Amino acid sequence: MTSRRVLIAVTNVDHYDADPTHPTGLWLSELTHAFDVFAERGFEQTLVSPAGGRSPLEPRSLAFPNLDGSAKSWYRDPMRMALLEHTAAPEEVDSADYDAIYFTGGHAVMFDFPGSEGLQRITRDIFERGGVVGAVCHGYCGLLNTRLSDGGHLVAGRSITGFSWREEVLAGVAKLVPYNVEERMKDRGARYSKALLPFVSNTVVDGRLVTGQNPGSAKETAAAVSALL
Repeated sequence: MTSRRVLIAVTNVDHYDADPTHPTGLWLSELTHAFDVFAERGFEQTLVSPAGGRSPLEPRSLAFPNLDGSAKSWYRDPMRMALLEHTAAPEEVDSADYDAIYFTGGHAVMFDFPGSEGLQRITRDIFERGGVVGAVCHGYCGLLNTRLSDGGHLVAGRSITGFSWREEVLAGVAKLVPYNVEERMKDRGARYSKALLPFVSNTVVDGRLVTGQNPGSAKETAAAVSALL
């Protein structure tokens, strides 16, 4: 059996537009938990970002307790960290080479994922070819504007989850984020749901669309993607 190939999307943004002095970036454990799950299954993995090149890290993801064993191992490995300095740009990616795309989060993706036509093209191609689309936490911002060949939104009529507005408020950044992604997903026709309690693992599978609610859902979400593959 040939190895499955997974494209992992990460951000290029390092600060909030509302306050340029407030840093943000990739939430590291959302990448590393998925990377570990996929690696255990022998999947080949490539990092892609809207602009290509460097993906900065969200400082809060590097603080206790967010910097868990998986994230710490990556952070202390120069070869792994180098992968975040040289991510591929969408135009450098042939979607036909991949069986799945997996969107990581961090508040930064709210700014660059939705407008990336390149990521939208890749996502549509993979999904319509029978591949898997996954997203964790704010990663589902990458699905907001993705349309299928018939013009409809990929998420329309599909069950989905992702970082909730309640979690934005509890995280203390509700006044900094550019929009309420939970509500925007509903506006796209998605059937959004969330766990009864904030910050607990919650993964929703709707056919070949897999979404996780928050950082604690990364491992479970990646496992669900792997099961489909």
